[in-house]
Amino acid sequence: MLNTMTASLPRRLALLAALCACSVAAHAQTAPSRIGYVFTERLMTESKLAKQADAKIEAEFSKRQKAIQDMIARFKTASDKLDAEAPNLPEQERTKRTRELYDLDKDLQRTQREFREDLLTRKSEERANIAQKAYKLIEQIAEQEKLDVVLQESAWSSPRIDITDKILKQLDKEK
Repeated sequence: MLNTMTASLPRRLALLAALCACSVAAHAQTAPSRIGYVFTERLMTESKLAKQADAKIEAEFSKRQKAIQDMIARFKTASDKLDAEAPNLPEQERTKRTRELYDLDKDLQRTQREFREDLLTRKSEERANIAQKAYKLIEQIAEQEKLDVVLQESAWSSPRIDITDKILKQLDKEK
């Protein structure tokens, strides 16, 4: 008896799968799925919120960027001066100035690295804020238009299902 049940189990699973497929096919014929697509990168670059965030970040980091540019200019000047004067300098003075130049280069690299990390962190924070607002709007529009699914990544999508412009308009209203 156990062997009979075990032997018929694959047949029963196949029958169940076929019934499910028929059910899905029947449902699909009566209610076609509606799909929407959002190009999220456009939300992060074209929306007023994104442009305001970029301007805010640029203002926030402009002083540090200027300080780094000044450090680069000092390093270049000191390097050029050392190159020009090195043949005439005593060994001890040349070694001292080379060490100072090396220390200035290390400080410059550290400062640039910290700047990039802080800038990246700040941009990520702002993008997360925009994404959170956009996600809520995507849900609202999906409900209003009775969409079954909204995709964010695709190799290609028809402009017919693209709801990015609608999201941008709503996002720009929120400011």
